[in-house]
Amino acid sequence: MNGMGRMSSWEDVFFAERVYTKCLGISKRIYQTHSYTHEPEKRLAYFILEEYNERSYGFLPGFDFYVMVFTYYDEERNVTKVDVQYDQLGFFLHCAGLAQLHAKVVELITPLVITWAKAFWATGLVNPATFIMQLILFPLIIYRYFMG
Repeated sequence: MNGMGRMSSWEDVFFAERVYTKCLGISKRIYQTHSYTHEPEKRLAYFILEEYNERSYGFLPGFDFYVMVFTYYDEERNVTKVDVQYDQLGFFLHCAGLAQLHAKVVELITPLVITWAKAFWATGLVNPATFIMQLILFPLIIYRYFMG
C-alpha cells in the first residue's frame, strides 16, 4: 500500500498478510533487518527489512524483497504509526514470476538507451518538453514503421 493504506489493528495487518501469502503461493518467509536508524528528535526509528519468500509452486521462483519500515512513536514511546515503503513494480514482477524476464529485457535494451541518451544530450535540447514529445512521437513512429 506504500503508505496509502490504513489499517487500524494488528489483526487487520496479520489477516492481510495471511491472505496475500496464500494468494501468492508463499510457503516460507525468512526476514533479516539492516541499517537500523533512530532519530529521537523526530520520534522515528527506521530500518531496511529483507524478506526472502519461498514459493509453494515450482513454476514460481522464490524471491528476495526489500522494504523500508518507518516507525513513529509518542512521548511515552508508544508506536503511533508504521509506514512501509517498497518498490511496487518489483514486487509485482516477483509475484508474477516475471522479474527474471524483466531483468533480461532491461539488460538487452540498456545499450540502446545509453545510445539514445548520448544522442539526445548532443542535441542540446534536453528539457521536459522535448522529452515528453519523444515519449509521444517514438511509439507513433515505431507503430507506423512496423504496422504500415
